[in-house]
Amino acid sequence: MEALIPSLSTLIEIAVAPVFLLAGIAGFLNVMSGRLGRITDRVRSAEKEIVTISSEQESGRLKTEIILLWKRVKLINWAIGFCTASAFMVCSVIMSLFAGELWQVKLNVLVITLFILAMLLLIFALLLFLLEVKLATATIRVIRTVR
Repeated sequence: MEALIPSLSTLIEIAVAPVFLLAGIAGFLNVMSGRLGRITDRVRSAEKEIVTISSEQESGRLKTEIILLWKRVKLINWAIGFCTASAFMVCSVIMSLFAGELWQVKLNVLVITLFILAMLLLIFALLLFLLEVKLATATIRVIRTVR
């Protein structure tokens, strides 16, 4: 049992980095879900507004805004999906580290592969988030131009 304790403490030290990564991903998911909530609220209010608008120009502006908002919703949904998949891969890395130690199996290739996948998924999530932010900025410019 004594040989297991140093090995276990080393394993926990190794697993700490992915746990911090999970905390960062959780924060990122929180930011994105907040943005999604605000976009959804704006879509709802714009769809209610469009029914009461009599001006053709204002109606056109709202239709353009709604189309752009739905594009943002799609982007942020994909970003959330990729981010969640990344978190799942990080959890799998941690689980594989402990399972390999428990069963005395070398899972180095699996751990490295899962970690690379986690990073790729996180990169895609960040790129989609960047696209959503750029679209949000473009939406402001388009809406001001139409007015």
